[in-house]
Amino acid sequence: MCLGIRSFPTGAATEPEFNTLFGYSEAPDYRNGVHCPKSVAPSFSDHESGKSFSSCDPSLVHVAMTLDAEYLRGSVAAVHSVLRHASCPEHVFFHFIAAEFDSVNPRVLTRLIRSIFPSLNFKIYIFREDTVINLISSSIRSALENPLNYARNYLGDILDPCVNRVIYLDSDLVLVDDVLKLWQVKLSEERVIGAPEYCHANFTKYFTDTFWSDPVLSRSFPSSKPCYFNTGVMVMDLQKWREGNYRKKIENWMELQRRNRIYELGSLPPFLLVFGGNVEPIDHRWNQHGLGGDNVAGSCRSLHPGPVSLLHWSGKGKPWARLDVNEACPLDHLWKPYDLYKAKSSVQHHQHRVQTSDLSSNLVGYYSYLF
Repeated sequence: MCLGIRSFPTGAATEPEFNTLFGYSEAPDYRNGVHCPKSVAPSFSDHESGKSFSSCDPSLVHVAMTLDAEYLRGSVAAVHSVLRHASCPEHVFFHFIAAEFDSVNPRVLTRLIRSIFPSLNFKIYIFREDTVINLISSSIRSALENPLNYARNYLGDILDPCVNRVIYLDSDLVLVDDVLKLWQVKLSEERVIGAPEYCHANFTKYFTDTFWSDPVLSRSFPSSKPCYFNTGVMVMDLQKWREGNYRKKIENWMELQRRNRIYELGSLPPFLLVFGGNVEPIDHRWNQHGLGGDNVAGSCRSLHPGPVSLLHWSGKGKPWARLDVNEACPLDHLWKPYDLYKAKSSVQHHQHRVQTSDLSSNLVGYYSYLF
């Protein structure tokens, strides 16, 4: 299904020089405090000196994210926010899923992430798009048809078998709290995933009349009143996921969708069909979602009532795009402190997009070893 990029050769360009080519500044070096447990997983420098490298250390907090050229700036800000607020940042291990045919080669993305976060514990997996491409049906927005949106369905297969629990995060969010608190959320014995639920949402709008008029399909949910949840922030028990073959359950709904058109919105509805009404409820502070707006030009959102641990710009509008053209919403300025991209104007950002595409084909000599 995928290959993992795990280490780097020494190249002609230094890491700071490589980083400068892409327009990012290096993140501060976040280190553990004295209270953190001693890790058995060596750092990258230890790996270069010959020690084995593993993601199986039981003390690690595992975070999975997708990584591509389109949302790279958001992903970098998200990682920065996690490290900045983590009580034990060296114990956070990132699993990045990159598309096989992204405009910026996954190997180049690997080198770039290392240059921005020199001490980060991470692994990049190259996701084979043909794994899911034949299951994807057209959506109301073409962006929702990106195969990488479906990578979360395959985390149980992609990640190392020793990783039995993971936090999945979208690329358009920032944490303002310690990720360890989210990691420590307990899942009930029968629950496979945990996420903030929103029971006031109109659940019926996520499915077509074809779905609701079918007497069998309309009784698909284990609860008579299932609650909506956003798949951009989830705590996942991968051991239960693998044992229950939930990948196949999601694929079954996607196959039905291809035949009968039972929903309109990309990768979210099959997740709702499998888990709606059977999600471990997590405090809403861990997904203040919808900050991207409701796809209406110029729309801005305010925070939901209550405390905030995670800000999520789900929706069409992204904070970096609005900030670049001086059309930021008020809450976009809460994202800005985590932005490590130095060229901030819209013209510079366009040049950055072109530059990264060109560099992808020119940096063959800097590629990582693949094994």
